[in-house]
Amino acid sequence: MPKTILITGATDGIGLLTAKTLAAKGHAVLLHGRSAEKLESAAHEVGGRPETFRAELSRLDEVAALADEIRARHDRLDVLINNAGVYRTSQTRTPEGFDTRLVVNTLAPFLLTRRLLPIIPKDGRVVNLSSAAQAPVDVDALRGRHALDHMQAYAQSKLAITIWTQEMARAHPDGPAFIAVNPGSLLATKMVREGFGVAGNDLAIGADILRRAALSDAFAGASGRYFDNDSGGFAQPHPAACDKAQVAAVMDAIRELVGETGRGGTVAG
Repeated sequence: MPKTILITGATDGIGLLTAKTLAAKGHAVLLHGRSAEKLESAAHEVGGRPETFRAELSRLDEVAALADEIRARHDRLDVLINNAGVYRTSQTRTPEGFDTRLVVNTLAPFLLTRRLLPIIPKDGRVVNLSSAAQAPVDVDALRGRHALDHMQAYAQSKLAITIWTQEMARAHPDGPAFIAVNPGSLLATKMVREGFGVAGNDLAIGADILRRAALSDAFAGASGRYFDNDSGGFAQPHPAACDKAQVAAVMDAIRELVGETGRGGTVAG
C-alpha cells in the first residue's frame, strides 16, 4: 500500500535520491527544502506531483510552522525521514546565539517529530540520520554557551539525535518506530565534498538503506536501535548513548531549548 513520506533536506544528495526512489515505487513523497527554487527543481526531478514545503531549519519558529503546514494538509504521515543536516557553514551561530549545526541536526528534527507525532500512526516510522561520527555532547555548547569547531559540532549533533531517537522509542513503546541510521560514511554528498574534499561513495548506498528503514519489515521491530550501514547491520552507538547522566543532560537541554523555557528563537512543542 502506498505510504505518505516526508523527507527533510530533499533538494539534493541522499534526500533527493531517496525521494526519487520512493516516488518511483508509487509512494506519496513530501519534499522539504530551504530554497523555493531548489524545491521546484527537485519536484521536477522526482516526477509526478510531489508536495513541497519550504522552511529554514535553523529557525525553530519555521520548523513549528512547517509542522503546522503539513498537519493542515494531511491527517496521516506514515514515515518521517529526518535527513536534513549541515556540517560546514559560514554562519555557525543562529541569530539567537545557538550553534547552527546543533540546531539543524538535533533540535529541529526533534521539534518537527514532536509536532508531527499526532498524525504518525502506531505502525509508522521516524528515521533519523545519524553518523559513524559520534562524540559525547558538550551540553553547554548545545545551550549556546561556547563555540565548537565544525567536526565537534557535527559529531556531537549526531550522538544527540541518536540519543533522542532511543529516548523517544522508550516514551512510545506502542509505536511509531524511531530508528537512527548511519547511511554510510563519506557518501557523494555536498557535505562530504565541502567538508572533506573528496568525491565520495555511491549515493545509492545511502538512499537504499533509508528506503529499507522506512518500509522494510526488517526494521518494524527496531524502535530505539541504531543501524550502521558501514557494517551492514544494527550496532551499538557511541558508549555515551548508554551513559545515563549524559542521556539525561542531553534530553533536558533538548526539551528546554525547544520548549517554553528556552531563549530567543525557541518555541513551545
